[in-house]
Amino acid sequence: MPALLLTGARLVGAPSGEPVDVLLRDGRVAAIGAGLAGAPGTAGADRVALGGRTLLRGLRDAHVHMAQWALTRRRLDLSGARSVEDAVSLTVARLTADARARSSGSGAGVLVGMGFRDGLWPEPPTARRLDEGLRAAGHGDAAVFLMSGDLHSAWLSTPALSRLGRAGHPTGLLREDEWMPLMNDLEHVPAHRLDAFVDDAARAAAARGVTTVVDLEIDDTLRSWTRRVATGTDVLRVAAGVWPDHLDGAVARGLATGDVVPGTGGLVTLGPLKVISDGSLNTRTAFCRDPYPGRSGAAGDRADGHGLLTVAPADLVRLMAEAHRHGLACAIHAIGDEANRLVLDAFAATGARGSVEHAQLLLDGDAQRFAALGVVASVQPEHAMDDRDVADRWWPNRTGRAFALRTLLDAGVTLALGSDAPVAPLDPWLAIAAAVHRARDGREPWHPEQRISVTEALDASTGGRAVPRVGDRADLVVVDVDPHVADAATLRAMPVSGTLLGGRWTWGPHGR
Repeated sequence: MPALLLTGARLVGAPSGEPVDVLLRDGRVAAIGAGLAGAPGTAGADRVALGGRTLLRGLRDAHVHMAQWALTRRRLDLSGARSVEDAVSLTVARLTADARARSSGSGAGVLVGMGFRDGLWPEPPTARRLDEGLRAAGHGDAAVFLMSGDLHSAWLSTPALSRLGRAGHPTGLLREDEWMPLMNDLEHVPAHRLDAFVDDAARAAAARGVTTVVDLEIDDTLRSWTRRVATGTDVLRVAAGVWPDHLDGAVARGLATGDVVPGTGGLVTLGPLKVISDGSLNTRTAFCRDPYPGRSGAAGDRADGHGLLTVAPADLVRLMAEAHRHGLACAIHAIGDEANRLVLDAFAATGARGSVEHAQLLLDGDAQRFAALGVVASVQPEHAMDDRDVADRWWPNRTGRAFALRTLLDAGVTLALGSDAPVAPLDPWLAIAAAVHRARDGREPWHPEQRISVTEALDASTGGRAVPRVGDRADLVVVDVDPHVADAATLRAMPVSGTLLGGRWTWGPHGR
């Protein structure tokens, strides 16, 4: 690959500074300075004029589920439903449209929807209510699987329950352990077709400036990504997470976190061990010190309405110790404040390195424990925008310590921003804007005291530093507006002109 000279670039954070030229060679940033054209080492280099556009390091999404995101981009979107009736209406409309497209009338079908959030609905979702709406529209035999926006629950019609061997389920709303193992078996998409969907999603991510993702899909991600790279998916670097069921296989390969997976051209590395320790806010299963209002002893909860733990503390310590012994970092899901406390206890007990995924509600003083233990807070700021009203409802008088990014940073904690796609879209600019402004849709900022700066948000989205330096890997993004001077709307919809991975265009007029 020939050297590449980018001329007329403005480095991020210096919108009024003099443009510079940036020389890329052998996948690295070889030189940065004014007037590099004609300098030694530039002969024969391809040249691209950036015209004063802003250059920054490639964006990194620290938490995605790539297969689920790729499928969700093709599923019924339920995020706008504000009630059971809304969700049923959207479902019926989609089934009817699908039936007409097949020219086969209504009748039996299979439908997967994604994104309902029932935390503020006036009545709970049940199979009975879903069945009634489907029968009234002539779709009574349809197997309908409606996944919650946080992926921690699913609302099924009676035929769908039967398909999954759950006939006679008392509510039709499957939560946590009774749902999560079934998630990847809904549509029986052949591997080659799913890989094509993932490739499309990866290229869409590159178009938003993404160069690296941490894929925490519930899957044998090492095998899946080795196959995908071999068939041409080459626009992202992937840290492939490992779930407990696949830990022994990862250990048998002799790989530690960060090691390149053989056969992937350097694009795939072994990621962290992923363990889910508690539930979620929208499903009201995040494990909290205080009970959820009015949910004491609610069906499916443990600890008298405080939510639930999905792994016993002793088992979590055992898993983390095993991973740490073999060189794997740990990425432990914790949303409720009591779950976060227990996970920090496990990090302290094992000496493991890694991250808490989500860290949505913290006890006073636990930000300092994150810092003291060197644990990264892997957070998804767009969730705060999705969940602000639900948090106010179910975490009353506690939301000052929810999504507490400023508190974490001030305590010296390293932040890593992500999306948790498909829970939020795989678009780092949404996360950056939410972290900076704590507002969306014209609303007032929610707990503005927890806002962070543009520089801090960019650093947390680029592996610690947004400004390119000589010697860096040439994973870079070209944007039309310096994020430091962009208003809130522009920041969320940031125009990306080009993305480079190892000095190779993956997006833009010079890419494919």
